[in-house]
Amino acid sequence: MNPWVLRYEGFDPASEGRREALCTLGNGRFATRGATPEAGPERTPGTYLAGCYDRLESEVAGRTVSNEDMVNLPDWLPLTFATPGSAWFRPGGARLPEYRQDLDLRHGLLLRELRWQDGAGRVTLVRQRRLVSMADPFLAAMETTFVAENWSGPLRVRAGIDGDVANRGVARYRSLRGDHLTDQAAGAGDGLTWLTATTRTSRVAVALASRIDAPTGPGEATAGAAEVHTDHVLDLVQGEPVTLTKVVALVSSRDAGVDDPRAAALRRAARAPGFGVLMREHVEAWQRLWLRARLDVDGPQVSQIVHLHVFHVLQTLSPHTAALDVGVPARGLHGEAYRGHVFWDELFVLPWMNLRFPEVSLGLLRYRWRRLPQARKAAREAGREGAMFPWQSGSDGREETQTLHLNPESGRWLPDNSHLQRHVGLAVAYNVWHHHLATGSMPPWAAELLLDIARFFASLCVRVGDRYEIHGVMGPDEYHDAYPGASSPGLDNNAYTNVMTAWLLLRARETARLAPALAPPAEELARWDDIARRMRVDFHDGVISQFTGYAALLELDWSRYSRVRRLDRALEADGDDVNRYKASKQADTLMLFYLLTADELLEILRGLGYPADHGLIMRTIAYYLERTSHGSTLSAVVHAWVLARYDRSSSWLFFTEALLSDIEDVQGGTTAEGIHLGAMGGTLDLLQRCYLGLEVGRGELRLDPLLPDQLGLLSMSIRYRGSQIFIDADHRRARVNGVESRVFTEEKPIMTRTSDLGRRLVHHRERLGLSREQVAERAEMSAGYLGYLEESAEPPSSGVLYRLAEALQTTVDDLLGSDVDRPPGRGPAMAHPTLEVLQEEECLRLISPGGVGRVAFSGSHGPTVLPVNYKVREGAIVFRTAPHGPMDEDLRTGLEGVEIKVGFEVDRIDEARHEGWSVLVQGAAHHVPPEEAGDLAEAGISPWAGGARLLYIRILPTQITGRRIHGL
Repeated sequence: MNPWVLRYEGFDPASEGRREALCTLGNGRFATRGATPEAGPERTPGTYLAGCYDRLESEVAGRTVSNEDMVNLPDWLPLTFATPGSAWFRPGGARLPEYRQDLDLRHGLLLRELRWQDGAGRVTLVRQRRLVSMADPFLAAMETTFVAENWSGPLRVRAGIDGDVANRGVARYRSLRGDHLTDQAAGAGDGLTWLTATTRTSRVAVALASRIDAPTGPGEATAGAAEVHTDHVLDLVQGEPVTLTKVVALVSSRDAGVDDPRAAALRRAARAPGFGVLMREHVEAWQRLWLRARLDVDGPQVSQIVHLHVFHVLQTLSPHTAALDVGVPARGLHGEAYRGHVFWDELFVLPWMNLRFPEVSLGLLRYRWRRLPQARKAAREAGREGAMFPWQSGSDGREETQTLHLNPESGRWLPDNSHLQRHVGLAVAYNVWHHHLATGSMPPWAAELLLDIARFFASLCVRVGDRYEIHGVMGPDEYHDAYPGASSPGLDNNAYTNVMTAWLLLRARETARLAPALAPPAEELARWDDIARRMRVDFHDGVISQFTGYAALLELDWSRYSRVRRLDRALEADGDDVNRYKASKQADTLMLFYLLTADELLEILRGLGYPADHGLIMRTIAYYLERTSHGSTLSAVVHAWVLARYDRSSSWLFFTEALLSDIEDVQGGTTAEGIHLGAMGGTLDLLQRCYLGLEVGRGELRLDPLLPDQLGLLSMSIRYRGSQIFIDADHRRARVNGVESRVFTEEKPIMTRTSDLGRRLVHHRERLGLSREQVAERAEMSAGYLGYLEESAEPPSSGVLYRLAEALQTTVDDLLGSDVDRPPGRGPAMAHPTLEVLQEEECLRLISPGGVGRVAFSGSHGPTVLPVNYKVREGAIVFRTAPHGPMDEDLRTGLEGVEIKVGFEVDRIDEARHEGWSVLVQGAAHHVPPEEAGDLAEAGISPWAGGARLLYIRILPTQITGRRIHGL
């Protein structure tokens, strides 16, 4: 088994839906299901643009209901072929001597190879490679190669875009309207085809443009009302491959800087490079992602599924997502279940993202902050203060939870009260706080978000006697939405909600200290403190009660429902009600042990005045474990976590179920409707924070690993408060940056030309004829960490460098590239240098990470060049300088609307290879007004020179050029 390839042999119509979901390709902006390009009834195509929703009304059970869906956009995949005298190829019913589909996780490619024998006995080999570009988030492409194995002659090929699509991917939704697209139009010209459509109510305009690269040219185009295609005839010669490529651009009116989506899509499709370049750039982008997302475990099957989960998390939430106004869709961009809505799944995903892609996590938290006004409005309408976030969120932050849901077992439409799951706000606040712990950052808007959520939960609390209570809510369990026989929904004192409210109010007090300008009045803080000391929590039989009155519920006859995961549906179909029983769909009370360490939880309970010890935790886990049906993929994640230190074998069984939840569809048919993103992110976080015992604290990381017996070695790379850290652990010890340790505190890495360091380490190791293991032993570090240093561009600490220098019989200066006080590039040129002129896109890619550049301008004392630390923001160069300093004064004209044109240069010199590049940006320098400086503060521009450099200057490029020197 290849840990980087998910392979399917043969064509199986019955499992095609699951394959489509698992073989989805995406880039964080849009994704396309792994459907076959050819038509067929087993096919459920879907292309989804992050954040693109539309609302329709439907008649259900005599009522009009409104539902907002993530829209299924026009299908760009269609491509089929036919041999002389045969019908268009469809895999269903075709004679296929060979059919194989591979999802290449490392490179982000979907590969298909088939051999088709037509009715005349002609055998044609077809190979396809498909990508949704991670390098250019507007592009997708598919390359198809045909080989006539035992014949020669013409092969007809038809490639198109289909706009006659609807949301039909979930069977139980099909009685509801899904015809979200209207105003379709299609056409062709200049070797391109295009199709446009508009969503019915949200009025999002979408355009797709396609270019066909074929030996016979662009083909003959035919456009219909909602479809466009081109026909091609390829002359095949037996045994000789012929390739046709389809390149597609997808643009919408939601995209920044787009006035005409159709024109923009046509431009992008026309300018896109060929498939070879597209794939190379796409693969390089994935290589950069995998370097940051590295997570290695023993065993090919576990490793394959871990890679699969990382892959799908990053396809949904990539660095491209950071700048978008989108949340964490529960089923990814992979299908239509849950209508593409945002629930609380970010609670399971962001802790993993925080330590690898903190900028993406921050962007996802901004989705919540942008909807803070709507959440405040919802709180006011409910008679509360602060911000009340919806259980299901979509485009604008209103409550999207359906009022009715269908029980497919009884066929009845039933009231849906899940909007009472107010705890979703606790998840948002938890993520704000843990992003702060991982990054050390608490932007004012993030503090505002947490404090307003705290204000809402404090307003939910009512004083009853000497305790505070919360009434009329639902917990994470989801089975229990009311008391038996009650006339209105809601439960009192859900333990998870109450305890996490106490936790939140304690964190709110700390947040107020971090953002004193936003601190609540003293009397409000005093009430919060009082609630955090007097919140009610119920107990029965020596365990924490899920809610007030739980102890009075009936015990369920589990023998009758032993294999039933959705007890609510089964009992309702039998004329019963799950509210009557001590039965949970998924972890509820046990979520406390998932989010809080044992010490944190016990401290909160004791602070509330309740006697609590570790025995309480063990009893509570055992009690609810016996009463849970695991009707959610998240249940296995949480139970694997809470059992990790009490029942390791059971923990591994639940972890295995969580790993297999989508790849084996353990919930019975749900994966075809979209992967379970929370469960995927949860398994990754379980490996790092639970099994590795990684505790992210204030200014330090702590490790307390307890690996399952089935895992021999666990290693990963994380980023903590700006420091890149490599961690590996086995059953005997844990190592941080190669050295045995269980604590990491913030440190500043030594400055080094890091891309050269790896090559120098390899050079000296090979010079001495040593293996990685031998050098690692000499340097007192793990071989895994040495391999990481050789392959990555992250700077190690000075201590690591000195030990490596001694092990390799050289000096630190030599490892760093000799004397750091001399100018770079003194060595001779390479034997056959090549000077390459760089395109503007490549120039922008090279300088986009930010760093040190040089500003050139005509100063008061003549030509001046000064180095600055810079970042690229929205296409502009931004840096900081001191008010009234030389750069401030010399870059002002004193005339309104007249700016000084400057040059800005960035370069990179690779002394190891005698290569390098240089990029020159020319444009006007603008002083950023104070009212805009707050937004730029989040860019994290930190001048090395220090001092009060509070003035921001922005260079708006008018010309960007660059050159690269490299070998042949």
